[in-house]
Amino acid sequence: MSKKKILVVDDEKLIVKGIRFSLEQDGMEVDCAYDGAEALEYAKNCEYDLVLLDVMLPKLDGFQVCQQIREFSDMPIVMLTAKSEDMDKILGLEYGADDYITKPFNILEVKARIKAIMRRTSKREEPAPKTLLVKGTMKIDCEGRRVFIGEREINLTAKEFDVLELLAMNPNKVYSRENLLNLIWGADYPGDARTVDVHIRRLREKIEKNPSEPQYVHTKWGVGYYFQG
Repeated sequence: MSKKKILVVDDEKLIVKGIRFSLEQDGMEVDCAYDGAEALEYAKNCEYDLVLLDVMLPKLDGFQVCQQIREFSDMPIVMLTAKSEDMDKILGLEYGADDYITKPFNILEVKARIKAIMRRTSKREEPAPKTLLVKGTMKIDCEGRRVFIGEREINLTAKEFDVLELLAMNPNKVYSRENLLNLIWGADYPGDARTVDVHIRRLREKIEKNPSEPQYVHTKWGVGYYFQG
């Protein structure tokens, strides 16, 4: 099995050194960048299994780097931030990161997140049966991982697509936030259920005409979320 390749981006060299050492101990191959422009160059020249990306960087900040990577790749991106209020922004429409970790962090937590995400993405790469789900004007191409409303393609992050696909393949089945967290993020994901709410809200902002009166992804109050079949 080929080594997993990680790009670590932070301008604090001691942090980078610590993460690199720990990941290499787990048999991963690690490249390091210390500013946003350098990170972008690395990402353009190599398809990483995951990018660990600090928000506060010289030259280009982490948000700009994430946004530009998304123009050419859907490689998983985990953002590092010292501010917990960055959460909505990181997981938001315009940036499309897969996850975030707040500083100061425990290296074991970082490794747990990385492994959980890589397990999910390697599952995604297994050949899947050709499936096209159609609901009203929405078409979900499960093999190509693309979503269309009419003729317009909707750009979803990897997680948003995973949530939508699961709900759409099981119409009218209500999933609690904890169910979705376990099924999409993995049972060992150390985050909380609020992550699910953020993703559902962002998903609705992209696929619904009126997110407050959804046509596709509905809330069963006090229980969870479901796709209207």
